[in-house]
Parts: sequence; structure tokens; C-alpha cells
Amino acid sequence: MGDTEERTETHKIRCLSKLKMFLLAITCAYVAKTLSGSYMNSMLTQIERQFNIPTSVVGFINGSFEIGNLLLIVFVSYFGTKLHRPIMIGVGCVVMSLGCFLQSLPHFFMDRYEYESTVSVSGNLSSNSFLCMENGTQIFRPTEDPSGFIETGAIIGPLIGLLLASFCANVYVDTGSVNTEGLTNNAEIVKNDQEEKQKEVKKEKDGITKDFLPFLKSLLCNPIYMLFILISVIQFNAFVNMISFMPKYLEQQYGKSSSDAIFLIGIYNLPPICIGYIVGGLIMKKFKITVKQAAHIGCWFSLIEYLLYYLCFLMICDNSPVAGVTTSYEGTHQDLYVENILTGCNMNCNCPTKIWDPVCGENGLSYMSACLAGCETSVGTGIDMVFQNCSCIGTSGNSSAVLGLCDKGHDCSLMLQYFLILSMTSSFIYSLSAIPGYMVLLRCIKPEEKSLGVGLHTFCTRVFAGIPAPIYFGALVDSTCLHWGTLKCGESGACRIYDSTNFRYIYLGLPAALRGSSYIPAFLILAILRKRRLPGEEASSGTVLVEAKVTGKENECKDRHQNSKVSNNDEWKTKL
Repeated sequence: MGDTEERTETHKIRCLSKLKMFLLAITCAYVAKTLSGSYMNSMLTQIERQFNIPTSVVGFINGSFEIGNLLLIVFVSYFGTKLHRPIMIGVGCVVMSLGCFLQSLPHFFMDRYEYESTVSVSGNLSSNSFLCMENGTQIFRPTEDPSGFIETGAIIGPLIGLLLASFCANVYVDTGSVNTEGLTNNAEIVKNDQEEKQKEVKKEKDGITKDFLPFLKSLLCNPIYMLFILISVIQFNAFVNMISFMPKYLEQQYGKSSSDAIFLIGIYNLPPICIGYIVGGLIMKKFKITVKQAAHIGCWFSLIEYLLYYLCFLMICDNSPVAGVTTSYEGTHQDLYVENILTGCNMNCNCPTKIWDPVCGENGLSYMSACLAGCETSVGTGIDMVFQNCSCIGTSGNSSAVLGLCDKGHDCSLMLQYFLILSMTSSFIYSLSAIPGYMVLLRCIKPEEKSLGVGLHTFCTRVFAGIPAPIYFGALVDSTCLHWGTLKCGESGACRIYDSTNFRYIYLGLPAALRGSSYIPAFLILAILRKRRLPGEEASSGTVLVEAKVTGKENECKDRHQNSKVSNNDEWKTKL
């Protein structure tokens, strides 16, 4: 008997250790996946500038990640319940890592990066080739700048995921059918359980495709499940657009650089989301929330965050004042954005009109280039270069300018702080509703249909949101462009500056409209749940009814026994 107990304890410890190893491996793999995905999303603006492509093309690149999943996701999610799951997950991680490696290949195969500029960072150009040269010939040479280290970060995370997944793929873990709490101390029974397990596996393999269509039909006829998919598709359309183009929005609306925008998003948004997920899970566990309660929690938390979202429309900044684009050379605001790049102060400078290498004049106006600002001389090299004798900046002829767009001022910086604080608060509130919402998804379908249901849900969100959303949203963003870059062949390239007002209406308004419409099916789910029992609740309610019946019969027997005792006592009293 002692040997049996020892073997049982050893088997239990081994199962638990394998389960912990599996959870650690899949967590690390998921971290690697999200790391690479978030990195690529944050680099979209850089890709747009480096390859000089419009935002709609960048949106297609972003959405193309989902295309590779479409052919396999539903079938993998169904057949994954019949096959060895850890091995399938390990193989998927390897394939995903290879895909991330392929994404980095253009950096190694393309020529050195040439950016559109009239000023060399290294200061190797001829001294006056980028300045105002009356009756002379203007020379434009794109400069070269090696970008190595940013793209390298795209493959570090996936490589770690590759090593972990390849290691864990060799570890057999069967979390679906091993019940560590039900292990018995009897070795014979353990042997019978193993035989029954082998029979079940054989039975599953025999009917591997038999249940697919019935399960699919059952899911499609489930009103709560289908309404939940509709909500997910609508909300994903909104959030994919907001997340993908948030760095560009911070750049254009608040005048931040790409690196600063990405850093601020990471600092203000990711921590509250992680904390909200944990707190939401703890609330579900602590108070033993039911499915109906979870649906209400998810809906009302999401609605509160949605109402707070409208405060973003108040946190605005004006367009950057760029002479000839958003304002006149005299500093007057232009309601109709018609480019008047050449004017009297730079008409004879022979400036290229398609170059975007902005400078900030001491008068607070930005100019598309030092040449278009009428600057004749310069001091210093690289980013510290100062341009002097700029005829368009001041009438005295000794006005100066520095590289870059002019700062939007203290008021705009204050608006940015308000926006980031609101974004942090909204992220936390919305993340509180994530776990309850996912619980509703899992509990509204039968246990045997969960794997296929989750796969079909992911499939729909990617087909109807993950792929089209960045494309159509990128096209809408392109419609707000004020000045386009130019390719070497003369065609339009990437947008250099947007109308921040119209950009704001699209970036904030479209997600607001989409999310608002998603609450119609959400309230329908709440109404259906009031009148319907979910699959998990039926079993529990049945158990309660059985227990009630048994308890009732026991009480009835006790009452009869008590009554018989009372009647017998009365008879004895009568006889006495």
C-alpha cells in the first residue's frame, strides 16, 4: 500500500510540474508574440517614411498579418482538441518566429536608407547647396544614414519564443483530460483509467471530423454567441484603428516625435491595462461572479469608459503653423489649405518645392526648408545648424532659423498631459471589463464546442476587423494630408503634414461611432440572459433540483416518523 501511495504522489507531482512548465512556456511565447506585434505597430510611421508610402499602404501591411491566419484558424481550433495541443502550439510558435524573421529581411536586402533632406546630419554636403542662391543652381542630394539597430529589435523577441517553443514541444502535456485532484491511491484503478483514456483517444480519432458541422451549426444558431461576435467585430474595428495610428495622432496633434509618442503610449497605457486584467480576474474569483453578473459588469464598465472617451474631443491643439501650407508667409491662418509655397521673399532662390526639411524661424513660423525661408548663410553642422539672413522671417534680413518644426507651445503640452491621463484611466476601466466579457463568451457555448467557438470568434474578428480596418482607416487618414512627399520617379510618396483638425475628427469620431453602435447588441445580450439559462447553469440548476428533491423526501420521512410518534403517544395516553 505504501508503494502505491508513493507512485500516486510521484505521478501527481510530475503532472503538476508539466502543467507549470507548459503554462510558463506558453506565457513566454505569448509575450514574444505580443512583443513583435506591438513593435511592428509602433514602427508603422517609420516604415511609412522610410519607404515613402501612403498610410493606406501601411494599413494594408498592418492588416496582412491577419491574412495568414484565415485559412487555418478555424480548423486548427477544432482539430486542436483532437490532437496533441502542446506540439501544435510549439510548431505554431516556430512558424510565427520564422515569419518575424522574414519581416526583417528587407532591411538586409535593400540599399542604405536615403531620407528626403537638404541638410546632411554629418555635414558632408557642400556648404551652400541647401540655402537660398539667387540666379544659381540648387543642388539636392539625399543623404545616407544607417538605421541598423531599430529593425534588429524586431527579431529578438521572436527568437526567444522560438527557443522556448521548440523546447516545450518535446514535453508531453495533456491538460485536457488529466485530473490531478481525482487521482486515486489504488494502482489497479489507475491502470483501468489509462486503458479508458486510450479508448477515448481512439474514439476521438475515429470521429475527428464527424462533429465539426453539427458544432458549427449549433454555434451559428446560438443568439448570445453570434451577438457577442458582432460586438467584438465592431469594437475591434474601433480599437485596431486607435492602437495602430495612435503614434501618428500624437505626432500630428501634439507635435511629438515618433520616439516620444511610442514611449508615452507604453508608459501610460500598458501598465493600467495589465493591472486592470489582474484586478478583473481577482474580482471574478473573489466574489464568484455568475455569467449574468459578468455580462452586466463588462457592459457597464465598457459604457463608462466610452462616455469618458468623449472628453478627448476637448483636448486639442491647432495645426502647426507652416508658411505656405497652413498659414501665409505673413503668419495669417489659411482656412482653405492651398499651397502657396513660393512668394516674393523666396521667388528668386531656386528652391525645390517638393522637399520637406522644415525649419523653425524665430518669428514662431515653420518653413518647409531653409531655402524656402530665404536663408542665405548657416552656422554649425548637423542638427545644431543655425540658418541666418532669412529674408522670409524678418524684414531686416538678419533673422535666423533652426532645424525642425516649431514647438506648439505650453498650452498644447498641457492638453497632451490631459489626453494621456484620460487614456490611462480609460485603459484601466475598459480592461476591467475584458475578463468578465471573455467569461460570457466561454459560458454561452457548450463545453464540447468551446475550442471551435473561440476559433470562430477569432476568425471573424480578424476577417472583418483586423484586415480591413487599417486599410480603410489609412485611406481616410490620407484624405487629410496637406503636403505629400515625392518619390524619385516624381510620384507622390508619404504624407509630410496633415490637417490636424480633420485628422482628429477621423481618429476620434469614427471609433466613437463604431463603439456606440456596438452597445445595441450588448443590451440585447443582457435582455436574452434575463430569460435564458446558459449551458453551464442548466447542469448546476439540475443538481440543485435533485438535491432539493432528496432533501424534501428526507424531510417528508422525518415528518411522517415524527407524526407516527405523536399518534402512538396519543393512543397510549387514551388507553391509560
